[in-house]
Amino acid sequence: METNTQELLQRLNHGGKRLSKSHRRIAECIVNHYDKAAFMTASKLGEYVGVSESTVVRFASALGYDGFPQLQKALQELVRHRLTASQRLEMTGEMGSAQVLSKVLKTDIQNIRSTLDELDLDVFDAAIDSLLRARRIYVLGLRASAPLAEFFGHYLNFIFPNVSIVTSGVSDVFEQIARIGEEDVLVGISFPRYTNHTVKAMKFARSRGATLIGITDGPLSPLHTESNYCLTAKSDMASFVDSLAAPISLLNALIVALSQRRRHQTAEYFEEVESIWNEYQVYLNKSAD
Repeated sequence: METNTQELLQRLNHGGKRLSKSHRRIAECIVNHYDKAAFMTASKLGEYVGVSESTVVRFASALGYDGFPQLQKALQELVRHRLTASQRLEMTGEMGSAQVLSKVLKTDIQNIRSTLDELDLDVFDAAIDSLLRARRIYVLGLRASAPLAEFFGHYLNFIFPNVSIVTSGVSDVFEQIARIGEEDVLVGISFPRYTNHTVKAMKFARSRGATLIGITDGPLSPLHTESNYCLTAKSDMASFVDSLAAPISLLNALIVALSQRRRHQTAEYFEEVESIWNEYQVYLNKSAD
């Protein structure tokens, strides 16, 4: 069952008036300690509140969920948009090295799998078409999303002649996109916790008539409402570090698809630039020790 943040909080806050005493205690606990409750099993949550596991399961059903796992999923969606870095770190608890390795890699694998299953191919194709038509492409990513913007923009420069990478730096973000117009495309990249400047920059680009492509984590993201085309990639985290495996895979797919559509131009560019790389020894020669 999909739900948004406001709907979930309304269920918990207002539903308590018609719930039993035990159910009200669970609801109050979740509202006041959602950052911890979202990652507890039904048994652990029951123990924390002082009720049985079966009472917790019935509570989820009373709120309209098919079971506790669906309530937990909705809570975790809420948590991902609200947790501070210290709360993210705390929720992982104590784990040994082997547990950390397994949890992190399995989380990345699941994020890529879920991204593939849920991605809208029509939106993916529409985003590609808009990039191919663009007079100029701006790739915006701030803070933790800056490396994603650098990565995407680096490879787009092999495919298109007019690409600007917009990250926080010497000049202000708005100065870097000041000339954006109706024939341009802005690719905005942001994952929880979302940056205000990214959203404001996208609003500015929209006011100038540019086409907006959002790369973010889902429909609750503020980028979703700002974008003409929004591509979502899962970024569920194992700790305070965002999982960027699925976003990188999505960007890789865009790069490959765009290079296929501009195969001739890209091949010509690589022939030219390869001679420059060789002349100035940008890369190690095969015979190098």
